[in-house]
Amino acid sequence: MPRWLNFSAPDDPLAADTAGVIAPPPVLLLIAVLLGLVLDWLLPAYMLSVMLSWGTRILLGVELMAAGVAMVTMAERAFRAAHTEVRPWRPSTAVVVTGIFAWLRNPMYVGGTVALLGLAILLASDWMVVMAVVTAVVLHFGVIRREERYLTAKFGEPYVRYLQTVPRYGLL
Repeated sequence: MPRWLNFSAPDDPLAADTAGVIAPPPVLLLIAVLLGLVLDWLLPAYMLSVMLSWGTRILLGVELMAAGVAMVTMAERAFRAAHTEVRPWRPSTAVVVTGIFAWLRNPMYVGGTVALLGLAILLASDWMVVMAVVTAVVLHFGVIRREERYLTAKFGEPYVRYLQTVPRYGLL
């Protein structure tokens, strides 16, 4: 089975000193955008355009995109300040627990998903909303769970304490 189709975590997360994510998360988000647009073209649903006025879609879409990009930016800055790798397919050198990471364990993935939903609303792309949900599930099993296993094996007790005190997705 190709590695990108294998949703189970690798047996030895430290073998290559990476989390073994199935794909770069930005690529997963781009695929969601493209598939959503293609499906909108092939099978238009028009639900968002009926449910939300043009002005509401613009305002809500831009606000969600801005919030998502802000979360990603804050997380990237915290990683760089801690001198650890931002890209999850590269080795991590530190556990970041300050800034946005003090209340949300996965701000980059939450932020990317929120920005994707904002774009979907802005473009009235019903299928992009569906793809955002699918992408969130793929991120959970193919990226986040693998990262957690890798970071637990690499950093041990400090990371386990972090897992126990900070929610994975904020309020959830």
